This record gives sequence, structure tokens and C-alpha cells, in this order.
Amino acid sequence: MKIAIFHDYIGAIGGGEKLVLTLARGLGADVITTDIDADSVKKMGFEDVTIISIGKTIKLPPLKQISASLKFALCDFSKKYDFFIFSGNWAHFAARKHKPNLLYCHTPVRVFYDLNDVFLERQSFFNSMLFRLWVKLYKQLYEYYMTNVCRIVANSISTQKRIKKYLNRTSKVIYPPVDVSRFRFEYYGDFWLSVNRLYPEKRVELQIEAFRQLSEERLLIVGGYAEADHASAYATMLKKNLPENVKLLGTVQEEELIQLYARCKGFITTSIEEDFGMTPVEAMASGKPVVCMTEGGCLETVVDGSTGLLVTPAISEIVNAINIVSRTPFKYKEKCIEQSRKFDIPIFLNAVKKEIEEVGC
Repeated sequence: MKIAIFHDYIGAIGGGEKLVLTLARGLGADVITTDIDADSVKKMGFEDVTIISIGKTIKLPPLKQISASLKFALCDFSKKYDFFIFSGNWAHFAARKHKPNLLYCHTPVRVFYDLNDVFLERQSFFNSMLFRLWVKLYKQLYEYYMTNVCRIVANSISTQKRIKKYLNRTSKVIYPPVDVSRFRFEYYGDFWLSVNRLYPEKRVELQIEAFRQLSEERLLIVGGYAEADHASAYATMLKKNLPENVKLLGTVQEEELIQLYARCKGFITTSIEEDFGMTPVEAMASGKPVVCMTEGGCLETVVDGSTGLLVTPAISEIVNAINIVSRTPFKYKEKCIEQSRKFDIPIFLNAVKKEIEEVGC
């Protein structure tokens, strides 16, 4: 069976991009997308995956999203492949022409639903009017094209609940894959690690402010952002007035990232209702404890008190958790490694293959 995986854009590599490229490699599938950042693909070690671009997008939100969805709606690969998988927010616009199919849903578009108010607060008065208009019109199109999706797979129970609430569709949960064999433990170093794209919904400012109060600790933040995306202004803001013990590293090569995991003292993530979150699993696979939020996917991956600590998004709680974990990081090691194995690649691939076999459309 020849399979194609449609994904919005391959830009700064995050969990969604890693999943798509891992799935493509595991299924021997081609990836069909719009923008391609070849350097990011190389850094993550996926040069062997065939990636086809259907054209570049306009680098200005929401024209970027509109141009991507239009390209997917107009493309036609129906004669070249036997089965189609969609990933991302806009790739399923290709679903009408490409069946049988399956959508691996990272989340319903959050700007349309649960994070609408959060994004609206960041807009000027004029921009907020345009933003409201775009959401009102494009949300309807998004939901219309969703009716052409044969089957939906959710990346977590948290996402599954959103799919039911906002799209009134049932879905099967298949957790994203982490190649736990690639990660290793070396020692507990003198720094904490954070790995996330520099987007506002990642709340990286909470990490920075917490470590501003933790002058005895260091924090290294790995992650990039799309220059023309809404993250650009946010990333610029983060870079201003950084405390001396916090450093932004940008994107790094995969081996360097694995080494950072292997040598950090602990890992921190602060995303708003994270859909799943692969990075805490990568940290646990390296034997490192995780401090994360009592929200979203973290509730399904991190075991409070056993593989790390779950806290509310309050700087005082984050500071307290880091102090507690820093005293005895070694006590979490074995449970962390054990927990990470539940998300290994073979488990993921076998579950997806079973879903493909059962699709009727």
C-alpha cells in the first residue's frame, strides 16, 4: 500500500513535525506539505524521508493559513497513492479528493475554540476586528472540510475531549511516538532544560521569570520560531532582559539535543493545555525528572511525585518545584525511564497500522 501524509508545513521542528516524519519513515510513506525548512529536517535526522512541496505559503497570518488550506484543497494526488493521512490544522482540506483517509489530530484549531480569547487579547483593536472576521468565516470552512475525514485519531485524551466537544466526532487515542532508544542518561548536570517552539502558548516567560528568582540554577532553552509567524514578536520579547542564568539556544542538531537531555539536571515545560507534549517523554527517556503543568497532555505522561512534579502555572509553584527536584533528581531516574517506554515507536506504528486497516470510507 502506497501512503501519503499531508502536513501543513515543515518549519521549525516541533512534536507534530517529528511525529509526521517518524510515521512516514515507519510506513515508507511520502510527506506532502507546503513550506519546507530543509535545515530543520536535517538537524532532526530525517533526511531519508521523501518530502514533496505543493508550493510555498504567504508568510503573513492569516494569509499563511489561508494559502496553505487552499493549496491542499486544490491539489490532487488521488491516483498516486492508495491511502492518505492528514496531520496539522489545514492539511485535511485535501480530504475531499483523497480517500480513504485518516486524520491524526494534534488538536482542533485552538484559536477557533478554547484559546480564542487568549489570542484575541494580544490583538490591537483594528487587528481584533480582522481576527474575529477571519475566525468566524474560516471556522466554518474548517468544519466543512472535516466532514470529508473518514476517521480521526487523537494524540491524547485531552485532545479526544476537544474533538468531541468542538467537532462532535469520536476518535481513538494513539499517543505520539518517541524513539526512546536514542536517548541516554549520562549525569545530572548544573542546568535545567526546556525544549519548545517560541510561541506564546508555550508560556516560556514563566520559565524565565521563575529562574530569575533561582539565581543558583541555570536554564537552557532550545527552540526556534517562524520569522513571519505570530511568534516573532513574542520571541523578540523573550530575548529582552534575560537574566544571566537563562540562555536561549535556538534550534540545535539532534545529537546536541540528546546530549543536553542526557546531561541536564531536570526538564521544565509550561505550555497552555499542551495537546500531548513529546518533550517530557524525551526527558524521562533520558532519566530526567520533569516539572510541568497540571494541564493537558502532561496529566497523561508525567506521574506526579514519581517522574517529576505537576504544578499550576504560578511562578512561586514552579520555583518551589524546581528547588525540590534539584535536591534529589536521582530519585526519579528509574521511574522516568520505565514510564517513557510506554510511548516507544513500535507501539505507535502498530496502533496506526491497525487503524488504517479498519478505515471504511
